[in-house]
Amino acid sequence: MKRRARLKVTLLAGGVGAARLLRGLVSLVDPEDLTVVVNVGDDDEFYGLHVSPDIDTIVYTLAGLAPRDRGWGIRGDGRRVISQLETFYGPSWFALGDRDLATHIYRTDRLRRGARLSDCTREIAEALGVRVRVLPATDDRLRTMLETEEGTLAFQSYLVKRRGRPLVRSVRYDGATTAKPAPGVLAAIAGADALLIAPSNPFVSIGPMLAMAELRQAVAKRRIRAVAVSPLIGGAAVKGPLAAMLAAMGRSVDVGEIAKIYRELVATLVVAPGDLVSKEARPAEAPSSTEPRMVEHDILLDSVAAARKLSAFMIALAAGPPGGQARSRT
Repeated sequence: MKRRARLKVTLLAGGVGAARLLRGLVSLVDPEDLTVVVNVGDDDEFYGLHVSPDIDTIVYTLAGLAPRDRGWGIRGDGRRVISQLETFYGPSWFALGDRDLATHIYRTDRLRRGARLSDCTREIAEALGVRVRVLPATDDRLRTMLETEEGTLAFQSYLVKRRGRPLVRSVRYDGATTAKPAPGVLAAIAGADALLIAPSNPFVSIGPMLAMAELRQAVAKRRIRAVAVSPLIGGAAVKGPLAAMLAAMGRSVDVGEIAKIYRELVATLVVAPGDLVSKEARPAEAPSSTEPRMVEHDILLDSVAAARKLSAFMIALAAGPPGGQARSRT
């Protein structure tokens, strides 16, 4: 695929996996042709500030500020403010760097003055020199809540404070029935030559977006141009609690289960080499199947080069002839 292909590409994104894919995707698609629709289900409030972890991870990555090793926050950020806050509030369990706090202060101030989350996100991205369009999935309140063995937990409390230890019985999305896609989201999905779903946890990163009926229907209408990446490799998650969540909910921990989750939404699911050997992970026999066909490709995003290769492969699958096969590169 040629660099800077003039194709409209929309990415549904959440978490570090999406940020890692973006490191390669931005080298293939012109900024004005790329839209990233980001999960807001794990937004939360700390010290009276509205924090949007997934939006900030995406914006900081696109701005070249995110550390390569952990993916979130700002590279080299200090802890002087949070250390002083701990003097008053006690030990903190959610990391907020000094420069990162400036983002949250600005966002909270703008929201309290009547701005929409999408307005704040655009302003923050522009101020940091990001040319790619970054859209929150919704401007409305939408929160991921986990029913666990220890009771109901908001996502950040589960993942960060409890380190993903409680067994998850089910997931719900508070506000999903009334939340509306943010301005530009539906148009970005409808107008995409390639609609991509990042290798993110389908329950807590992609699920909140798809829980909104209008957004889910928009994706389903573009199914023929939609490609997702499995967040599992060899039955394990590269990062995060997905494998444990699947097992605790009585689901299979394999790519066959991921294919079921994306049934009727994507035409193709890209999986790691060797992951089609399990009996639950057979490719769909016919293009009209409601479950996606599965193709193998290296999906471990351990370098920018790997992210670029996977991005090019996904775009070729999504934007090519319907039912066509992109050549797998492992």
